[in-house]
Amino acid sequence: QVQLVESGGGLVQAGGSLRLSCAASGTIFSINVMVWYRQAPGKQRDLVARITNGGRTNYADSVKGRFTISRDNAKKMVYLQMNSLKPEDTAVYYCGVIDETSNTYWGQGTQVTVSS
Repeated sequence: QVQLVESGGGLVQAGGSLRLSCAASGTIFSINVMVWYRQAPGKQRDLVARITNGGRTNYADSVKGRFTISRDNAKKMVYLQMNSLKPEDTAVYYCGVIDETSNTYWGQGTQVTVSS
């Protein structure tokens, strides 16, 4: 059984920083893409950042220049460094992994709240 556990969320003032971590465990075929999504109340879940096995990254326009995604393949972990946080970044953040057989696994989410 595959399990993803996020950590690092919390309450921070606007302009502050947080670092989210996500640890994958269990039997996973070779991990291909690792992603962070977020969902604000009443809104759909949107992609924040993704990173391929080769280290190529993509970001939502709203976070470019402020957020950085990284991964540690040996530890099966993915990180999201979030700087210059804004109130509109408030959401539940979910990590996900997609293996080479295209199976997708999700964590249960971690709340990030940015106060103005």
